[in-house]
Amino acid sequence: MLAFTRYDGPDAAPACLIAHGLYGSGRNWGVIAKRLSATRPVICVDMRNHGASPWQDTHSYEDLADDLAEVIAAQNQPLDVIGHSMGGKAAMMLALRTPQHVDRLVIADIAPTAYSHSQLPYIHAMRAVDLSSVTRRSEAAAQLAALDVDPALQSFFTQSLDVANQRWHYNLDVLEAEMPKIMAFPQINTSHNGPTLFLSGANSDYVQSQHRSRIKSLFPKARFAKIPDAGHWLHADNPRAFQAALEVFLTR
Repeated sequence: MLAFTRYDGPDAAPACLIAHGLYGSGRNWGVIAKRLSATRPVICVDMRNHGASPWQDTHSYEDLADDLAEVIAAQNQPLDVIGHSMGGKAAMMLALRTPQHVDRLVIADIAPTAYSHSQLPYIHAMRAVDLSSVTRRSEAAAQLAALDVDPALQSFFTQSLDVANQRWHYNLDVLEAEMPKIMAFPQINTSHNGPTLFLSGANSDYVQSQHRSRIKSLFPKARFAKIPDAGHWLHADNPRAFQAALEVFLTR
């Protein structure tokens, strides 16, 4: 089963699960989870091949959806599910394949479509870091900077660096091999009729107007909202506005 952190909240309120994006981890969502836990229990998972979760040989969205279903089944009740980027695609597949596990669904800055940009340069950059010479995360960040990695991403990636054991908490080999699946979205002919919110960053181009017809065919009750002053990492760029949007949608 996936590793996860549970943030206790009022037991009478529906719990929610947060699925992070590519190269992330549950700990990236700690601030949002703590704030949400004032009104509900929150579970932050590490997706497979990330963080403290098991490394597997595959990384398809069917796999990721099944992983989330296993965690939710262990809670003995359906959960509200929040998924960002890769985690958003996994959450969509979860709702489409096993709707009995999902109450309300929030998809953060991703659409059920294939994307043409590549995330492979970041794998190459992380592999290029000489971990044998690193004694603190800032030294790894400096090496990433020399490889022209954006400063915000330097900090993001090094959160998943195990300095003591000189290793990344990513299964880089499998993520590289499975990157075509990660950037795509499976063909599926079912739909999910539960309440669904697509949240996107106002400065992001991940969810575009041409995606809406496909979204509506899969999620007929989908609603759309934009977070101001935010890009793809909308929960980090404008966390207060992101949290407020979640609270409005998730509150019964």
